[in-house]
Amino acid sequence: MKTTPEHNERIAKMTFSSVYPHYITKVERKGRTKEELLQVIEWLTSFDEKKLQKLIDEESTFETFFKKAKLNPNAQFISGVICGYRIEEIENTLTRQVRYLDKLVDELAKGKKLEKILRKSPSS
Repeated sequence: MKTTPEHNERIAKMTFSSVYPHYITKVERKGRTKEELLQVIEWLTSFDEKKLQKLIDEESTFETFFKKAKLNPNAQFISGVICGYRIEEIENTLTRQVRYLDKLVDELAKGKKLEKILRKSPSS
């Protein structure tokens, strides 16, 4: 399934602060904690809780959010289907990065162990 330019633009303009409460609700409803969610987000983006809160307060778009992020080099090993899209086939970099985050939140909510979610390179 290919993303459209309109889809990519909509994701770029969406604010992280509008989605973050849904991430919290999703993981807590499944028995996981906000702290675990923060750990997953920090692994992917390098944002600690203080920096994340600043981005939320600034109502940063996903475009700004990921421009400021230092993406974990092992993020490239995130694969699978999320929201009907195969992550490794998404050509738009920003859309792929947002789907990385969605996939990690989904795995956390599904009960996957943190050690598995926080991927290591296949050679390690």
